[in-house]
Amino acid sequence: MNQYQLPSQEKKPEYVRTNFDGIARAYDRFNDWNSFFLHRIWKDWVVREAKKSVPSAKSALDLCCGTGDITLRLSNDPNLNRVVGLDFSEKMLSFAFRKIPNQPKVELQIGDAMNLKQFADGSFDIVTMGFGLRNVSDLRKCLLEIKRVLKKDGVFVNLDVGRVRPKFLKFFADFYFFKIVPLFGYLLYGRENEMFDYLPHSSKTYPDQETLARILTELGFRNVRFQNFVFGNAVAHVATN
Repeated sequence: MNQYQLPSQEKKPEYVRTNFDGIARAYDRFNDWNSFFLHRIWKDWVVREAKKSVPSAKSALDLCCGTGDITLRLSNDPNLNRVVGLDFSEKMLSFAFRKIPNQPKVELQIGDAMNLKQFADGSFDIVTMGFGLRNVSDLRKCLLEIKRVLKKDGVFVNLDVGRVRPKFLKFFADFYFFKIVPLFGYLLYGRENEMFDYLPHSSKTYPDQETLARILTELGFRNVRFQNFVFGNAVAHVATN
């Protein structure tokens, strides 16, 4: 079997969009299996922390919303009067439409997280992102767009993969992520979709916890901090605009 190769930065957006379209139908089940249902707790934390950081928040944007897990949680907050979920996979969004009850304050849109031109500067109190930042082709450009659409003192909460720090656990974490997690995908879809090789390999080029915190600070975010989950297998960054 050939060694898996990540797509080039130029080809990455179309590669990710096409492959996420291909796995949309069982993506929620895949997340439940590979995280032992823990992703639900992490996403609860993201929304709870966002609201705690901006208690008076009225608007929220959930980028790379996929099937709408975080968007749904935001929509359940009675104090938010505008919630936008945005993703560039039409198939993923089709499942978000089924999951989220139809209500006037919720908008689901096809769009690019690196180009949020449909939103004016300072449009949102909260921006969230769940397992999407490592899929963009230009991380800094995406973060600058997030900063632009955030209101002053608004908060960005990002949930994604992290690095396991205890060395004695890193071997087991890597074995699980690179060998076992893809098997869950193959059980659900067969071997024709490369996404289950892409997902673990994409973590190799994604910044570790401390590096992403430094990048956020360099770009002008304030009070940057992060919360590790399961020894750093997943991590949430919180940053104020």
